[in-house]
Amino acid sequence: MAHSARRDCPELPDFSLLKRLARDQLIYLLEQQHEVDKLYKVEYKPVISTSDQLCFLIRPRIQTVKWICGKSNVANADKAAGKFRRYKLIFTPQKFYACEAVLEEQGIFGDVTTDEWAFYLLPLDDDIISLELPEFFKDNFLAGDQRWVRTAGSALHLLHSLYGPFSKIYGIGRCSKMAYESWREQVEEGEQRTRQAEIGKVFLIDRDVDFVTPLCSQVVYEGLVDDIFRIKCGCVEFPPDVTSSDKSIKVMLNSQDKVFNEIRNEHFSNVFGFLSQKARNLQTAYDKRRGMDIKQMKTFVSEELKGLKQEHRLLSLHIGASESIMKKKTKQDFQELLKTEHALLEGFEMRESISFIEEHINRQVSMIESLRMLCLLSITENVLDASYGVDHLLTFANLRQLGLLVEQPPGETLTVMESKVGKLVNDKTAGKLTDAFSSLARKSHFRALSRKLNLVPKSDEEYDLRVPRDMAYIFSGAYVPLSCRLIEQVLERDGWTGLEEVTRLLNGHEFAVSGKNDAQRIIVVMFLGGCTFSEVSALRFLGRERALKNSNKHDYFLVSRL
Repeated sequence: MAHSARRDCPELPDFSLLKRLARDQLIYLLEQQHEVDKLYKVEYKPVISTSDQLCFLIRPRIQTVKWICGKSNVANADKAAGKFRRYKLIFTPQKFYACEAVLEEQGIFGDVTTDEWAFYLLPLDDDIISLELPEFFKDNFLAGDQRWVRTAGSALHLLHSLYGPFSKIYGIGRCSKMAYESWREQVEEGEQRTRQAEIGKVFLIDRDVDFVTPLCSQVVYEGLVDDIFRIKCGCVEFPPDVTSSDKSIKVMLNSQDKVFNEIRNEHFSNVFGFLSQKARNLQTAYDKRRGMDIKQMKTFVSEELKGLKQEHRLLSLHIGASESIMKKKTKQDFQELLKTEHALLEGFEMRESISFIEEHINRQVSMIESLRMLCLLSITENVLDASYGVDHLLTFANLRQLGLLVEQPPGETLTVMESKVGKLVNDKTAGKLTDAFSSLARKSHFRALSRKLNLVPKSDEEYDLRVPRDMAYIFSGAYVPLSCRLIEQVLERDGWTGLEEVTRLLNGHEFAVSGKNDAQRIIVVMFLGGCTFSEVSALRFLGRERALKNSNKHDYFLVSRL
């Protein structure tokens, strides 16, 4: 959520402090390497440099360490060529024993020095801070590698150290609980300081608590921009067809972009109307020049013209981006895909939905979209009618291991499956796998959770996307994201009391721990395993709605993602 003009909106902590701390530590580490000549991007190819020392700033990935130090690669290649250089590896956000073990295996542990750049959180906007660690999900939830848990705990500890004690911490999920315990250990081990509280409550949630939401197609503007152009570290690269030129342009997407800030959370159907009105307002502002005398023109040029030109440039880019999105996302295929997703969420028209998915696969429209729909079918109905595609067996195996794909048991027919629509599949037929992954796959309880938490609004009511009435607007009124509904319910109840059946269906690991202060209305939501921009938009909406319910006191959600 961008800075609000509301007087009751809580004052935000100074998150630029996170950047300054990270910058100062990096400068300190680099200053130890005298006469740093040039920075190179790690591209897994020979390093051409005349320097007698090389410093690598890398993630703690074994593949990268092997490239630097393995046989026929940088360090050993230098030795073979008679070059003797010093090497330093700076791991960020932390170094792991497994990476140092690779140095030992390659016989160059004594030739390489290592260090650690504890860069845990990057502020991407007023209400988004991120570790930008895409491997967290795969390592933790697929491979079962828990090495990043302490990283998550350290990120939480950093917030606690800089911005004072939290009033309460809620969480759900195995990883969240371990991250909380890691944080508590670090607090107890460290120096206890008394600081003014700048953050109120904290909510930790594992990504595997809600797999349905990231499987749904995004239809808010920021989500669509991410789907099509990919937002990385708060930055997007718009291609020539958007910029109306012969080159791509990188743009920072945050609340400083006034045009973007007003449309980022809007359902895409509302965006063109806003941009058209913005263009008319801009033209009116330009037209004020007519009839001005010299003094007025001088004031206009010095005070308004620069801002108008900047706004005009940004408006042109977002109009171009919207046109590109329109070409890709308003075709018949996309509308049918949304219709199918909504039917799966509601539990209706199962035969038609399966037919559409099969046709989508046969036409090879998009492998990613096909896999997403298969996973959505599997999670919402607990069964999958068939397996498709020998080219993606590893992908299927990984999805099954995560519990995203559950095969239909032998002998189960479509007619039998149809008869179960709208109610939970019974235990005898759900979640049975006939291979080695059977112990890892989890039965989905989406249909029961949907009823208990009212995730799917009544379809017979007309939904005005211009005036959203709940968080379901981010999915065209068809579905309230499970993750955000959980957060809403826990905050309303100040804990998990009354949600015992919900937590049982979600495999537990929930917790709620009281802290010391209860003054701040800033709520940090930490997603362990990533989150979607649709969920961020939903939480921004929830913050505004809670203001209306709580005597106009504005809750401010700060999203932290790993």
